[in-house]
Amino acid sequence: MSRLVMKFGGTSVASLSKMRSVTSKIQKEVENGNQVILVVSAMAGTTDELIGKVTQISPLYDAREYDVIVSSGENVSAGLIALLLQSMGINARSWQGWQIPMKTTDDHSNARIKEINIKNLQEKFFLGMQVAVIAGFQGISDNGRITTLGRGGSDTTAVALAAAFGAHRCDIYTDVDGVFTTDPKITPNAQKLERISYEEMLELASLGAKVLQTRSVELAMNYKVKLRVLNSFTNGSGTLVCDEEDIMEKSIVSGITFSRDEAKVTIVGIRDKPGMAGSVFHYLSQANINVDMIIQNISEDGLADVTFSCPTSQVNAARKSLEKGKADKAFNYAKLVEDKQVAKISIVGIGMRSHSGVAQTMFKTLGEENINIKVISTSEIKISVLVDGKYLELAVQALHEAFELGRALA
Repeated sequence: MSRLVMKFGGTSVASLSKMRSVTSKIQKEVENGNQVILVVSAMAGTTDELIGKVTQISPLYDAREYDVIVSSGENVSAGLIALLLQSMGINARSWQGWQIPMKTTDDHSNARIKEINIKNLQEKFFLGMQVAVIAGFQGISDNGRITTLGRGGSDTTAVALAAAFGAHRCDIYTDVDGVFTTDPKITPNAQKLERISYEEMLELASLGAKVLQTRSVELAMNYKVKLRVLNSFTNGSGTLVCDEEDIMEKSIVSGITFSRDEAKVTIVGIRDKPGMAGSVFHYLSQANINVDMIIQNISEDGLADVTFSCPTSQVNAARKSLEKGKADKAFNYAKLVEDKQVAKISIVGIGMRSHSGVAQTMFKTLGEENINIKVISTSEIKISVLVDGKYLELAVQALHEAFELGRALA
């Protein structure tokens, strides 16, 4: 029998009626002869509610108990869906992370998977189990404590299980029809992609697209797990995330993504000499600041300005870490300038490797709309810019049109 991994997110299991819709899809796969490994998230809103209760008790909570609490939502979903499947005559049972076991690091609330022992699941499938309903997002550390994999971690659970079992595919069900060229809420003629490469999806996920968790895409790419993104509430074909070689026609630009929660920080008047940048980013790293785009401008009298971007939520922590570096005399600067009214816009496409003029088209398009670029960052298959946040929608629409992404794509 073939193995199929299916993952359903919080909106897909938000109520008993929606869970029944989910079980009908699973029933079809079982009737088609598949053994199903089903990964479920907590019912929509449950995790946020549990986090709220934790923070009401104490903002300085025990991270180990935090994981015990926030992982409980997935247990409820798994148990309810197992019961629904049993009522339909399907041999199903629920599994928590520790029962598999899914062994992780002990980095509570952001653990990484170390090993999955599939022996217990294999034995149950051999004895007639048709569906293993697994609570996503959770595992167990070497010291026996429950851990969680970070927000969106159920995606990672699903991909990891698909890799461990050698499943022929991993289907991720959400509340969207697949991966689009950009957000249809901003650009109504955005097109659904039938296929997208691992590399492109990884860039899109890391740059702001919320369809898949970044770690899950990275894991799928490493283990060559074919991912399919589907809508829980429709019967569309979704989007297949696969190897570049499996895509016949490679678009120059496949998608445009953006992030509203971006800030620009400029360190004005820092000494322009070897080691200064290393010291600055050492202190930012110690404070766990997620630095993205970086530029350095040479100014007069041996002084430079260093600009970087980071999530808006981390600006205060970034400022404190830089002030600490200054107090420690690791470096000196004249002032810090913070701008939280910016947005990051990125174009992504594997076709950019072999086509020139992509940057020129992007910059020319933004210029024609009188949108000033504050920072530029590039890689082999993406170009990102920071612009004033008020121009985000205009910039996305203009670029979508400039790269002709409104046409049907294969």
